Amino acid sequence: MTTPQPSLADDDIARLRDALSAADYTVDTVREVLGPRAAAALDRNETTPGRLVVGDDSPAAVLTRLWPLQDAVRRTALDAVLPVDALVTSGILTADGDRVRAAVDVRPYADDAGDWWVVADLTPGMDGQRDRIPDDHVLGLNAASSTLAQLTIRRPARRALDLGTGCGVQTLHLARHCDTVVATDVNPRALALASMTARLNSIDVDLRAGSLFEPVRDESFDLIATNPPFVVSPAGTHVYRDGGLPGDEVSRRVVVDGAARLSDGGVLQSLANWMHVRGEDWTERLGGWMAATGCDAWVIQREVQDPAEYVELWLRDAGEAGGPDYARRYEAWLSWFDEHDVEGIGFGWVNLRAAGSDDPQVRIENWPHAVEQPLGAAIDAWFDRADVLRRRDEALLGATLVVADDVVQEQIGRPGDEDPEHIVLRQHRGLMRAVTVGTAEAGFVGACDGTLPVGRIIDALAHVLGVDAGALRADLLPRVRELTADGYLDPAGWH
Repeated sequence: MTTPQPSLADDDIARLRDALSAADYTVDTVREVLGPRAAAALDRNETTPGRLVVGDDSPAAVLTRLWPLQDAVRRTALDAVLPVDALVTSGILTADGDRVRAAVDVRPYADDAGDWWVVADLTPGMDGQRDRIPDDHVLGLNAASSTLAQLTIRRPARRALDLGTGCGVQTLHLARHCDTVVATDVNPRALALASMTARLNSIDVDLRAGSLFEPVRDESFDLIATNPPFVVSPAGTHVYRDGGLPGDEVSRRVVVDGAARLSDGGVLQSLANWMHVRGEDWTERLGGWMAATGCDAWVIQREVQDPAEYVELWLRDAGEAGGPDYARRYEAWLSWFDEHDVEGIGFGWVNLRAAGSDDPQVRIENWPHAVEQPLGAAIDAWFDRADVLRRRDEALLGATLVVADDVVQEQIGRPGDEDPEHIVLRQHRGLMRAVTVGTAEAGFVGACDGTLPVGRIIDALAHVLGVDAGALRADLLPRVRELTADGYLDPAGWH
């Protein structure tokens, strides 16, 4: 099942842009129109609280009813705000007598630097409705696209790739700091809507049709950001969520094939799903993928779902829950998992850097705990620290380190005790880790102000503690590596 392809000429795009600007159709304005209760309800795909409070004909209120609330609007009210005839002809709106509805979503979006508008398909399943999602559905703003945007490293770059662009959300962000943005998608409808998103925001993007890396086969990029169709399934049925390859093959190909298209120092960042196969350590499975890239890699698993829960989630997402084929699809999908010994599905983030080293640093970890977004800067810092972690012990002894700005030391013990029972180092940003350290480790970290190399700090500590310097080096150097890998210590001068 497919839907009619919308199109909008450049002149009409300009008229729409001017109308949206004149109406002050922004994230902040829409939330002000809705109020806290209705805005929170809309985040849950419930429109009733919003329809109860948005009743006037101000331009912002009319557009809020039309798009975020997906409600019918009187033609006379809308004519005063938008070029309705052009939008109806183009397939953006539909008219029925004196009532007009949205056929395609135009939604405000923003980051710290400014406001945008995103063109996508309407949000399905509003107000508890069961909507069968078309095979070529183009997702709008969602948690996954927001997560990827916050993970992405925002250093200036020459060439960037938005792989599987969908409605073009990542392209908006990439255009802020990249000279050239190439965006690809296998779905022609996605490319049409991404084109409207880019043109509506006066952004120049090179849009190309094709699967995975086919459209950029012989090219390289400084940054690849992708939210691919990673759903683990027996075979693809919906372009927006699974790529037609079995299991977690789409995620693997994105990682391995993407690494081959990174320029020197280039970074790839992807959301991904992977299978937990009975009798196989999931970190070894992912480790095989990372080894094939030759890149520095940091993989963070955020959650693991039971196969039955996973199937239920994605059948609901496709609007198939309660439908005539629900039980059959559920059984076939779950049976496929059982046949392939899949006992869980992991979701997480893959970050690669083409460091050009024969000794790539690979970290694969499970971290289901709270983090502070955006994480892009923390991921960028990890890649900088990887250069220090690559050093042999002799070279590490000559490195200078500093305590990260967000780290605090907590001491736990009875008042007046000479030695605390516990010393805890705690991060207040990034992954917000905490670790218990001993007296020697705490003393070492406390001396890391960027002025003395690691070796001299350890020697000074050995003198103060009255222990053998060589033995203390053997004990502390592995912990220094761990504390650096975890972000408690940073290479001096890198920032």
